[in-house]
Amino acid sequence: MTKIIERIAALKPDEPFYSFEFFPPKTDSGYQNLVARLRRMAQLNPLFVNITWGAGGSTVSKSLDLATLCTSELGLTACLHLTCTNMEKKIIDEALTKAKQNGIRNILALRGDPPRGEEYWTPPESQEFMYAVDLVRYIRAEYGDYFCIGVAAYPEGYADGSNPEAQDPQLDLPYLIEKTAAGADFIMTQLFFDTDQFLAFEKMLREHESGIFKSIPIIPGLLPINTFQSFIRTAKLSHAHLPDRILEKLGAVPSTDDEQVKHVGVDILVEMIDRIYNETDHRVRGFHFYTLNLERSVALILDKSDVVKSPVRLKLVSHEMEKTTEKPISIDSVLSDGVKDVKITENVAVAVPAAAVSMTAEASWDDFPNGRWGDPRSPAYGEIDGYGITLHVPPRRALELWGSPKTAADISELFIQYLKGSLPVLPWSEEEGLSPETKLIEDDLVRLNKLGLWTVASQPAVNGVRSDDKIFGWGPRNGYVFQKALIEFFVPEDIWLTLKKKLQGSDSVSYYAGNSRGDFFSNMNANDVNAVTWGVFPNREVVQPTIIEEQSFKAWSEEAFAIWKEWQRLYTRASKTSNLINTIHDSYYLVSIIHHDYVNTNALWMFLQL
Repeated sequence: MTKIIERIAALKPDEPFYSFEFFPPKTDSGYQNLVARLRRMAQLNPLFVNITWGAGGSTVSKSLDLATLCTSELGLTACLHLTCTNMEKKIIDEALTKAKQNGIRNILALRGDPPRGEEYWTPPESQEFMYAVDLVRYIRAEYGDYFCIGVAAYPEGYADGSNPEAQDPQLDLPYLIEKTAAGADFIMTQLFFDTDQFLAFEKMLREHESGIFKSIPIIPGLLPINTFQSFIRTAKLSHAHLPDRILEKLGAVPSTDDEQVKHVGVDILVEMIDRIYNETDHRVRGFHFYTLNLERSVALILDKSDVVKSPVRLKLVSHEMEKTTEKPISIDSVLSDGVKDVKITENVAVAVPAAAVSMTAEASWDDFPNGRWGDPRSPAYGEIDGYGITLHVPPRRALELWGSPKTAADISELFIQYLKGSLPVLPWSEEEGLSPETKLIEDDLVRLNKLGLWTVASQPAVNGVRSDDKIFGWGPRNGYVFQKALIEFFVPEDIWLTLKKKLQGSDSVSYYAGNSRGDFFSNMNANDVNAVTWGVFPNREVVQPTIIEEQSFKAWSEEAFAIWKEWQRLYTRASKTSNLINTIHDSYYLVSIIHHDYVNTNALWMFLQL
């Protein structure tokens, strides 16, 4: 029940501290495993932990429950994120009331995503919350000094995605002054990798003529580098500049060798922390880690840093980190070229003294962001950042890209354009472009999309390709990799009913299907698991980085259909396009099919000759 500002004040004048950020997992088992993870990471003694708030309040109950658990059961100081844009005042009031009732005394006041269209804006009575400063003022007016309030800042300037070249911290400065003057107690930054830019930003604030930033805690937000693909993707989504120095360091190791990338990533973060602490003369002494619900990288950074030292230490039997590798599934649109990462872990024994944190297999089994095709038991499953469902392009650009489709044929054409490379993204894309292996099955995918099967993920069959193959390779050297063909698509009910009969008559395929109403169909048992990618490497067991099973499909299906609704919000209510997308959301099925004959590379595509 402590305020962050009070905890900082209780430290010695130049004593460093650190904090962690978590998001509510998508699955029940993921939540249970996150609780276990939080218990371990609590031993690292963070000054506080942040709990994110999904876009539009989509995770309000889960976020409050998680923050309450941190406070009441784990003895952690919790800070609850709260966004105000397009949010009903009732939800904000309930969240603040419950936070106070449960001893949560810290709020990070954020604006959140802007509304997609005027007709989807919240009712007039709640329009007092248009900007983060409105939320800060409201909390202060209603609760006085009960809550410690943090606000966000952007060292490289805020970018809405439509014009990232216009990023300029000077343009944001009036808004940050407003938020601080309204009652902010600390400032927390967006993630960045350009240390020079942050140092210049901090200097600009400290020297501002108003003096308003002279003593306020400024806490930099840092993202551990787990894999090269996730690093590049996150930087792009966040419009974070990547200095040549960092790219050169990462370029010195193979981008597919996750073990080496992680080694380098730890060193990069340790160096960033050291520079910030020392080059600000210890004015900046707090460091916030965006954990992605993972623990290993953060623990290793704390273990190696001379600045932020955990009270407990890690001792590895081997000088190496656990052997890990990641193989992203090939995708058409939902997962463009590794958008959703997956993992495998070969555990290395860790000797832990009584006073140290146990970084054993239970701590590192899901050591990489594992996304849609990973293990749904992982706290990191299905998300890149925990901020919920959203389109990854700003509304104006989305309308430019996708226009205003009026018929199902228009939607089919968008998917086909994407497959042919003339359209860079679709609503389910998190980054632009297709994976190289998708090009190998482009003709089959185009054929299916012309028939009305809108493909959002796919993978060709592979039988024993070398692990250093430029298209399919992953994992350690001198190995061989395998994968089963799979496809996932949206389809109208009439085609689904025809396809369902064919699927039920075959023992060569496994399938999952569902709709937005919650109907679910499969030819597998609830606990069955399909490994669709695996590898055989020297001196280690067969590894299976990519799985598909019922729990993960259901979680993804819910999100995939919600993206249709996000797309719909771009258009005027009751317009032809809005009605079309709404009909698709209400009546279509999402179907995932795995063909088990990975020796016959054409088996799945022959099966889908409709």
